[in-house]
Amino acid sequence: MKRATAKTIATICARGGSKGLPRKNVLPFAGEPLIAHTIRQALACSAIDGVYVSTDDDEIADIAARYGAQVPYRRPAELASDGAAKIPVIEHLVRHLESQGQAIATVVDLQPTSPLRIQADLEAAIGLSAQADLVVTVTEPSHNPYYTLVETGADGRLHLSKPSNFARRQDAPAVWGLNGSIYVWRRAALARAAVDGFWSVPAVPSPMPRERSVDIDDALDFELAQWFFGRQGGAMADSGS
Repeated sequence: MKRATAKTIATICARGGSKGLPRKNVLPFAGEPLIAHTIRQALACSAIDGVYVSTDDDEIADIAARYGAQVPYRRPAELASDGAAKIPVIEHLVRHLESQGQAIATVVDLQPTSPLRIQADLEAAIGLSAQADLVVTVTEPSHNPYYTLVETGADGRLHLSKPSNFARRQDAPAVWGLNGSIYVWRRAALARAAVDGFWSVPAVPSPMPRERSVDIDDALDFELAQWFFGRQGGAMADSGS
């Protein structure tokens, strides 16, 4: 019996509930439902062999299918609550596909609330996948923990989150913020993270500029992402966004 060739798949996790911005995954964004932008990006990437959406919501499922993604099932309620972690959701979807006979080598998880990524961002992240079990997209943070990120201590006063003796900002190590846009998992690493947690897996960064790193969580994020999309529209369209 011929063995199936291991694939690279894209997963998009989009539940129906959202407190910060209700129904955000299906809200109109630049003329299309928000999730449609991520589906089209994944389908346009030649390195991805299949695009799968995990959702508990019929409207999201219908939109996803209309835009060309596959929706194998409705996500179980216990994986669609506010407290459900994302990695078990991805692992659940991948295990289902494997139970149907698919051989999966790499999982590219794409956040549907990150519509500003372009094909170059996808290609760069996937291109690093041979270097580590996990590739994560990052961006330069607006607040540096060595200089401007503070927290309240037990004494009630503000303290630097990461105290140091660096005299100049340039002397401090480079820091990154996870932007949530793209995660490229080796299959075995995803299974391990589902049990032992995200930081149990060695990861490398794939930088993205801040203007493509907006993660839509509330109405202000939505407006900001729309502004950036309009400002960069020509370039993004040329890049398969």
